[in-house]
Amino acid sequence: MAEQRGFMTAEDSTRPEADGVPSTLPADGDGPTTFEGGTGRMEKVFKWAAYGSGILLVVIIALIFLQLVVQAIPALSKNNANFLTSSEWQTNPSNMRFGILEMLKITVLSSVMALILAVPVAVGIATFLVQYVPQRLSRPLSAVIDLLAAVPSIIYGLWGIFVLAPFLVPLQRWLNENLGWFFLFKTGNVELSLGSTVFTAGIVLAIMILPIITSITRESLRQTPVAHQEAALALGATKWEVIRLTVFPYGRSGIVAGSMLALGRALGETIAVLIILFAATKTSIWSLFDSGYTFASKIASAAAEFDNVDQRGAYIAAGLVLFVLTFVVNAVARWIGGDG
Repeated sequence: MAEQRGFMTAEDSTRPEADGVPSTLPADGDGPTTFEGGTGRMEKVFKWAAYGSGILLVVIIALIFLQLVVQAIPALSKNNANFLTSSEWQTNPSNMRFGILEMLKITVLSSVMALILAVPVAVGIATFLVQYVPQRLSRPLSAVIDLLAAVPSIIYGLWGIFVLAPFLVPLQRWLNENLGWFFLFKTGNVELSLGSTVFTAGIVLAIMILPIITSITRESLRQTPVAHQEAALALGATKWEVIRLTVFPYGRSGIVAGSMLALGRALGETIAVLIILFAATKTSIWSLFDSGYTFASKIASAAAEFDNVDQRGAYIAAGLVLFVLTFVVNAVARWIGGDG
């Protein structure tokens, strides 16, 4: 009777295969099939592989930090100046006097200026590509913006010093003459006619980090649920109100993440900044019209001195500060984004 009604009894589950039904089909109440057991094992393997990868990354970063500390300590022990507040940089083994204050100024000024210039433009471009441009045009335009990230740093540097810098000289002079009372625009340590200032470097860095912020922001804004936007429109919101009240809040974490990733890129940029800026006398108080070395450009410019252990240790100590500064930037990003 059971067979006539289309049901399968416990005995039927042990019969050989018939009509394509596998003979391993379990009876009611039996455990998982062989397929499910294999899936469980694969999940465990993937889980431990993911854990192992995460732990390995933490160990590598910790070892890099430890190695930097170990190699920096001998030079710091022989330093006759305050490492954090001194503006001197003398790595002669017989009289080592070095500090990072000047490099910290130039690095922070150029990177923060680049971030301030790039973020509004990048967010505007991303919003335009996601909310206003038709899909058939959005992808080609996005590819063009992304191509900026493929341009080598040395090309940006050469373009910045030979093309952009002369173009910016009149603007820098106007700012210095009319807003020189403000510390950012006061007279710096180089002639404005040379164009080799933090102002020029900041604009070049802004162009370099623009595709990073644009790409991450664009993908973040695209994740906004369509239902949220349609609900806002149904309530009578304008296009701008929809973007401001639904799209931007939803993409906030992506905007912050892209900005901080770009800031890390600007902090560590070497060749472009090395070409635009050059060694100069002591900088003024946080002026955009100064010139000098960033952490990365200073280390790159002095690679020939790395044969001496103590001299190498001085530059490694500067690199250690940049390493810590990058971690601080990421911690601030997580706090702003609400992830930690």
